[in-house]
Amino acid sequence: DPCRKIHCKKGKVCQVDKQGRANCTCQDPAACPPTKDYEHVCGTDNKTYHGTCQLFGTKCHLEGTKLGHQLHLDYVGSCKYIPQCTDYEVAQFPLRMRDWLKNILMQYYERDLGTAALLTEKQRSKVRKIYQNEKRLRAGDHAVELLLQDFEQNYHMYVYPVHWQFHQLDQHPADRLLTHSELAPLRASLVPMEHCITRFFQECDGDQDKLIALKEWCHCFGIKE
Repeated sequence: DPCRKIHCKKGKVCQVDKQGRANCTCQDPAACPPTKDYEHVCGTDNKTYHGTCQLFGTKCHLEGTKLGHQLHLDYVGSCKYIPQCTDYEVAQFPLRMRDWLKNILMQYYERDLGTAALLTEKQRSKVRKIYQNEKRLRAGDHAVELLLQDFEQNYHMYVYPVHWQFHQLDQHPADRLLTHSELAPLRASLVPMEHCITRFFQECDGDQDKLIALKEWCHCFGIKE
């Protein structure tokens, strides 16, 4: 099979031409496998696609055009009304996000006490110190004032979760810069619940180069240099 060793990017599939040569060609959106309702995604064109296959197949067919360049995965789920993010809300966003990241690591650590192995030994060592001190704030909704006070009093407990999330996303390639594609897994899952996340990441990109550097990321979350 000439396609066996061919890897095509999202939106393309390998096909063999009449001469027996393998080529990556745009996926026909109409030929994508059927999906369930919960697999629907919303594109940045505010259209609901039956799945990522249909979305990236459509983007491929628009390659070279302005529409194709602007089309990305916006969030997971069918398109719905997302309210505008106010200045006040975007200012409060990092407070909730820091707490959320810390709680994720707490949960990973607790599951690792069994046999989950979600963290490396080095990560477990760092999270263990946070976990042992985490007796004040339980997971859940907290008042903004409480989150701000806890951040000021226990600053050291929030540094590692912010660094950890950056490096979890910084994979393709690992260059201390986050692209739109690298941010997508986090953004796409949170937009329906956290409508300020898009504006937050846009404003994180201080030099507007379409990349978020580690320094910019930490600055957005209030982490000192």
